[in-house]
Amino acid sequence: MSKRLFAEFFGTFWLVFGGCGSAVLAAAFPQLGIGFLGVALAFGLTVVTMAYAVGHISGGHFNPAITVGLFAGGRFAAKDVIPYVIAQVIGGIAAAAVLYLIASGKAGFDATAGGFASNGYGEHSPGGYSLQSAIVIELVLTAFFLIVIHGVTDKRAPAGFAPLAIGLTLTLIHLISIPVTNTSVNPARSTGVAIFQGTWALQQLWVFWLVPLVGGIIGGLIYRCLLEDKK
Repeated sequence: MSKRLFAEFFGTFWLVFGGCGSAVLAAAFPQLGIGFLGVALAFGLTVVTMAYAVGHISGGHFNPAITVGLFAGGRFAAKDVIPYVIAQVIGGIAAAAVLYLIASGKAGFDATAGGFASNGYGEHSPGGYSLQSAIVIELVLTAFFLIVIHGVTDKRAPAGFAPLAIGLTLTLIHLISIPVTNTSVNPARSTGVAIFQGTWALQQLWVFWLVPLVGGIIGGLIYRCLLEDKK
């Protein structure tokens, strides 16, 4: 179990550091040409790389919503849910701390004013979308994320391609929802940066815990009840 938890810690660290780091350090410079597309690709690449690196150790969740969704889908033991979630959240916070240390080396950096890649709705949504929009998109995208994860890790699916499919799905998710919520679908990712943003991100954090977890459960149950091969 200790190796599995370390794998989840490092995988979540890499996801938050790579994905949020691309938003905080690179997306702010238009001349680099990264933009929303670059940030979306960065999140997808973090999952692809770490899923291949440590997925064989822990399953490569790196996300409390995935852990809970896999439990709902009958793919994960209940006794391991809380330890996995704790490891993931610690990994997300550690990554945000390292990112904050790097970003604060630039004159004028202000995590509170700049948002620090935090998730938000209303006036804190990149596109000004409402709480309703945030709830719907996070719910739908997390549910479909879990359907994809269950499907590509099914015994009937082609072997060896699951990390690539999951990473591409996360890229697509970000392409859709960065303008709405800055894309969460991952409570550990949201928590790490919210702590260092320190104000509105913490106040709105409940949405990016509750909704992805519910979406993960829905996605897991859909696959388990409607798509799983009962044999």
